[in-house]
Amino acid sequence: MSAPSAGPLVGIRIIEFVGLGPAPFAAMQFADMGADVIRIARPGAVPTLPDPISGRGRPTVEADLKNPADAEQVRRLLDRADALIEGFRPGVMERLGLGPEPLLARNPRLVYGRMTGWGQTGPLASHAGHDINYIAISGALAAIGPADRPMPPLNLVGDFGGGSMFLVSGMLAALLSAQRTGQGQVVDAAICDGTVQLLTMAYDMDAAGQWRSQRDANLLDGGAPYYSAYECADGRFIAIGPIEPQFFELFRKAVGLEEDNHTLRADPGNWPALRERIAARMRTRSSNQWLAELEYSDACVSPVLDMKEAVVHPHLVARNSFVELDGFVQPAPAPRFSGTPTEARPRPRETLALADALEGWDTRP
Repeated sequence: MSAPSAGPLVGIRIIEFVGLGPAPFAAMQFADMGADVIRIARPGAVPTLPDPISGRGRPTVEADLKNPADAEQVRRLLDRADALIEGFRPGVMERLGLGPEPLLARNPRLVYGRMTGWGQTGPLASHAGHDINYIAISGALAAIGPADRPMPPLNLVGDFGGGSMFLVSGMLAALLSAQRTGQGQVVDAAICDGTVQLLTMAYDMDAAGQWRSQRDANLLDGGAPYYSAYECADGRFIAIGPIEPQFFELFRKAVGLEEDNHTLRADPGNWPALRERIAARMRTRSSNQWLAELEYSDACVSPVLDMKEAVVHPHLVARNSFVELDGFVQPAPAPRFSGTPTEARPRPRETLALADALEGWDTRP
């Protein structure tokens, strides 16, 4: 087992207990940034969901955590680790003898990252749920979609935005604290909490009296006709977002709309008529014709691409936003680091033996 040689987290050791979506994605982020991550999986476990991409960059070790010998070897790995990631229901790790209390007693600097939907406490903590449930109680789902019904935004807002990314940022903060104080701690990352945080700007707008509870009625939820997607003559869609007056002026002139006073445009009462005018203009040309004139300007116009089309968009190609690895085109690591560049590393094809994992971590640099 060779340790990573690139990224800002080289030298950080993390144990990941294999689970679903948000936890593996967080572990992938750490591996991309150079951390030495080992996955612990049940022997013969069949993944609930495929993860040929989110499982990249780290070996898997099979361990029966109900077997005392395997569990003790895992504890010995955790004695050498900087952090742990687990995404089980509250109480599962405690029943396995791998809860925070005994592990922090053995390794006081351990950062114990817990990824759940509802959190470790509260009346829903022990119950099942999925992204749609967590974002429903946060206020996010009610704000997303057409006027007649809420629309789940894939599982981007909850699982990955409100979940994984808050687990990563919380664990990084706890790792910094542990380096300074020598004391680890538990990071309780709940998707419902993170999603509430993601709504900060919406709550700002509400506090300023600029938010309506109806869907499709606000500046950024599709209600504003100058922040929306429109169908073109070829049946494809383009997205427009010229919110500021100077950007809208560029857009207005380019598409041939008559004079439009910004004060009138900002009044939601005028939005339906303006939407009809913009939609009518968009239908007069193909998407390529509009994009040729508007995409590379400050009119804030972009093509609406599917995932396969995104891979070949010139801007994303220029930034190397995708990488081909293990036979898959997949998202490249983000963000970018100038001094310690990150690297997407292949997924090891063979399972690593517990003894080999221990030997590889036997001495701490």
